[in-house]
Amino acid sequence: MTDYAQQHEIASDLFTTPETDADWQSLALSPEQVASFERDGFVFGINVFDADQVERLRTDLAQLAGPNPPGRELFYEYHANESKDPSSCLFHALGAWRTTPLFHDVLWAPMVGMASHQLLGGGVVRFLHDQLFCKPAGHGGNVAWHQDYSYWNWTAPMAHLTCWIALDDVDEENGCLWYVPGSHLWPELPPTGLTGDMDAVRSVLTDSQFADFERRVPVILKRGQAAFHHPRTMHGSFPNVSNRPRRATLVNTVRDGVCSAVGPDDPGNMREKFHAPADGELLAGTFFPKLFDPATCNLSVPVTNL
Repeated sequence: MTDYAQQHEIASDLFTTPETDADWQSLALSPEQVASFERDGFVFGINVFDADQVERLRTDLAQLAGPNPPGRELFYEYHANESKDPSSCLFHALGAWRTTPLFHDVLWAPMVGMASHQLLGGGVVRFLHDQLFCKPAGHGGNVAWHQDYSYWNWTAPMAHLTCWIALDDVDEENGCLWYVPGSHLWPELPPTGLTGDMDAVRSVLTDSQFADFERRVPVILKRGQAAFHHPRTMHGSFPNVSNRPRRATLVNTVRDGVCSAVGPDDPGNMREKFHAPADGELLAGTFFPKLFDPATCNLSVPVTNL
């Protein structure tokens, strides 16, 4: 079985990399989109893949989520069903980039690199890890409210970003993401579980933070579109009660310069799980490849000040 982590260049014909400065410039988020991210902690409706590209990814995903997934031993985590509710199903896996050329290349999708560069404040973008989520029609499980960085504090400083790419049209019925605007300005909160009780997070919120949930917004996307969010943005998704599946692939990125913070004893076993370097060392090398380097093109694009 080929481990595509060893390959830090495009492995398929899923897309064509822009060749000119003008091609890259045309992908840039607008100043209004960057300002929206700074204000709310997220921006969505960003086109990443077309219908044909999505269909190819869904074909690969059907194999990866099937009974005998190729490269099962290469995944960082693999949960055929991570739902706490026995009547629901939530497929969740980390590490697909190592197993197929198409999911490997999702990391290098031009829009993922450009938006990450802008929303991480400029500079070189590196890979942290990927994820797959699948909610089957009718009984897809929820993902409880959480901040991503509460699961990433084995790295520092905080300069992280999530790109959530829809592989189906997503809305309230089939379990879309929901965001709490402005919650990226909250402090880091302890994790209260990725699945299970949607309201478990209430135990770690102030009354003011809890009141902000009244302003939560659904992230309605067409297949191939993405949402980008800050590592402290509070988000979750409700069960899929529709007759349609809800599938997504995620790319989590960091600004170059983020280091391992596993601690001297690595209590989370991150060095084995994610191949993290020793405490204090830069994330780099085989498992944390460079995804976008602005030095390769001449850009003039707005970037965040977060």
